[in-house]
Amino acid sequence: MTQLLDSERKTLILTGASRGIGHATVKRFSTAGWRVITCSRHPFPENCPWDAGPEDHITVDLASSAHTEKAIGVMKEKLKAQGSRLHALVNNAAISPKKNGGARLNTLETSEGDWKAVFQINFFAPVMLARGLMEELVKAKGAVVNVTSIAGSRVHPFAGAAYSTSKAALAALTREMAADFGPHDVRVNAISPGEIETSILSPGTEKIVARIPQRRLGQPEEVAKAIYFLCTDNSSYVNGAELHINGGQHV
Repeated sequence: MTQLLDSERKTLILTGASRGIGHATVKRFSTAGWRVITCSRHPFPENCPWDAGPEDHITVDLASSAHTEKAIGVMKEKLKAQGSRLHALVNNAAISPKKNGGARLNTLETSEGDWKAVFQINFFAPVMLARGLMEELVKAKGAVVNVTSIAGSRVHPFAGAAYSTSKAALAALTREMAADFGPHDVRVNAISPGEIETSILSPGTEKIVARIPQRRLGQPEEVAKAIYFLCTDNSSYVNGAELHINGGQHV
């Protein structure tokens, strides 16, 4: 596919881009001709060679407010070449601490440090990024997509208490942001994945799959398609929604 000139291309900033849903999202937007600026705590993954990947990758520790603020400055600099316009911000980065052996940490077992780290990355970083890049989003009449989780609406057998509550909070934050950003022509929505086939599936997932109406795991590409939909004009009147991508698991 012939790529558009930089001056004509739309731009996405994506956190948590190095694997799974993030990896699939990069490929979906790149295929459509978007410039993708990726952010993660890991260096640029050489096994996912999208256009201008190394040059448009930012290594950032979202667990640190100071590092996040610094990364926002770097993002602004990278956007200047395109008139400081940002068409989409996707907040996908998240962590979920586990016990030794991979079991979930409940409310009695989660340390104060883990609670704070989870909420910093899963909840505070998304609103910091959206607020910090507000000017660039407004210029493009852009969109924000927050990645929540089915674990935010129920006690999940694998997802820990801190992760689940942070995702519930992020869903509520999405509605608040939609109300605040909407008057500036910036839409804010969420997608809530269920059981997705990635490299971090927990033992016992097959028991959950047996109760999903579609009787299968979702694919990262299916989530990426939904994210893309919410970042384009195809969803131009969708604001404040949380789209469930789980094969009917939420019913």
